[in-house]
Amino acid sequence: MLRIGNASGFYGDRFAAFREMLEQGPLDVLTGDYLAELTMLILARDRMKDPGLGYARTFLRQAEESLALALERGVRIVVNAGGLNPARLAAALAELADRQGLSARIAHVTGDDLLPRAAEFGRTDLLAANAYLGAGGIAACLTAGADVVVTGRVTDAALVVGPAMAHYGWGQGDLDALAGAVVAGHVLECGAQATGGNYAFFREHDITRPGFPIAEVYADGGSVITKHPGTGGAVTVETVTAQLLYETAGPRYLGPDVTARLDTVTLAEDGPDRVRISGVRGEAPPATLKVGLNRLGGFRNEVVFVLTGLDIEAKADLVERQLTAELTDPPAEVRWTLVRTDRADADTEETASALLRLTVRDRDERRVGRAVTTAAVELALSGYPGFHVTAPPGPGSPYGVFESVAVDAKSVEHTAVLPDGTRLPIDAPAVTATTPDEAPELPALPRPLPEVPTRRAPLGLVVGARSGDKGGDANLGVWARSDAGWRWLAHTLTTDLLRELLPEAAELTIERHLLPNLRAVNFTLAGLLGEGVAAQARFDPQAKALGEWLRSRYVDIPEVLL
Repeated sequence: MLRIGNASGFYGDRFAAFREMLEQGPLDVLTGDYLAELTMLILARDRMKDPGLGYARTFLRQAEESLALALERGVRIVVNAGGLNPARLAAALAELADRQGLSARIAHVTGDDLLPRAAEFGRTDLLAANAYLGAGGIAACLTAGADVVVTGRVTDAALVVGPAMAHYGWGQGDLDALAGAVVAGHVLECGAQATGGNYAFFREHDITRPGFPIAEVYADGGSVITKHPGTGGAVTVETVTAQLLYETAGPRYLGPDVTARLDTVTLAEDGPDRVRISGVRGEAPPATLKVGLNRLGGFRNEVVFVLTGLDIEAKADLVERQLTAELTDPPAEVRWTLVRTDRADADTEETASALLRLTVRDRDERRVGRAVTTAAVELALSGYPGFHVTAPPGPGSPYGVFESVAVDAKSVEHTAVLPDGTRLPIDAPAVTATTPDEAPELPALPRPLPEVPTRRAPLGLVVGARSGDKGGDANLGVWARSDAGWRWLAHTLTTDLLRELLPEAAELTIERHLLPNLRAVNFTLAGLLGEGVAAQARFDPQAKALGEWLRSRYVDIPEVLL
């Protein structure tokens, strides 16, 4: 058994977790995931200011206080903190080790940076272009004896798959084992989201300070998800289900090493804070790699007007008409959003107030900067009664755009740079799926519940949800808490009902996938997030709370479930 822990789910996660995971119990490998679509843009802007940057500097500071302890305990470290500059981070770690008098074998993985091929993608304005590499480079570095492996853009799950490949000697043909490790890696990749963080039924557990997850990975690819004893949070079938549904779509979870069949995943309690994952089947991976493209989309600005007391809608109409008349050269995109946070006869001024948000975007910074803020400020004494804003208007700020394309996996020079400096090419899988888009056979719907009395109530009383972003699309996974609840959910929560409950998605293309083993329905809402999180085109730009909005909507629920 290989015991793999996670100490970071994003760039900015709990700083102390790295040392805590080393101190709180035994591990063989400690991983850290620092990269996301938005992070790559942030790192690209860092690199523009200083070509020596472009990596997650937080990890270097964590290593200052943790590297010696990891070496002492024989825990190997695998992180994607290299971002856009894994070679420089690896060199900085070697310098750190020398300063601390440590003997550390440091390796890194490269080849994901495709910015020199920008013209191939039909763009000349890219800040970053990175292929999502698989686990082969990580495995090669560990097999060569690395204590620390730093990567750039690999799939999040590769941080777990790579150590398992190296430990068990799996090859490209061990598809089921690889798929099992991918599922374990997907559960671990977001840190405390697997141990009760962002969990729909958070009141059932103490998540004041949840511990970080661990996967005990076995030779057949099966695993047990757990955490260090005595740490906060909880590991249950439902916390693991929630994370499995996060940022996934259909039954096939495509990756560079294997396509994992999520519809084959079986979860079972294996003791307190232990959930066993078994039965995962794997298929050949696609012949292509996903490439994330990041570029600047333009500039944006925002002014939030506070409207208090009576005549909220009339006040909103007045300020919109006044400001519109002043913008003689308006930005390309002007959006007004009235948020009714006010209530009648309120006993505080804040609860008597609504918010009117003006958001503007344009390729020309001047159109969203002083032209907008000056017009807004000049209304202070000539606008609606009680005029004020939540913060002083500022200059426009750049926003990014993320999109993804596919390239032939064999055209990407995936390379493991071993501790001794040897550069080892990593071959793309020899066997790939010939029909990667062919849908698996649709699962049968469960028997519907018999006709029973219903009561109008929030959907979240009987189901959990977890949502997130994939570029401009939103993912929304919903699971039932019992077999009876699944029989009701599978027949009730159709795409038509989802459009009713979430009117914002009424005109969007929505895909619905059943995952009976998880008692779950998974939706993809195409285009809900516009050009992605960095574009900030929506109130909740990563759709983090989309599931909680759905759970708050009222539907007719069978009383036997309530």
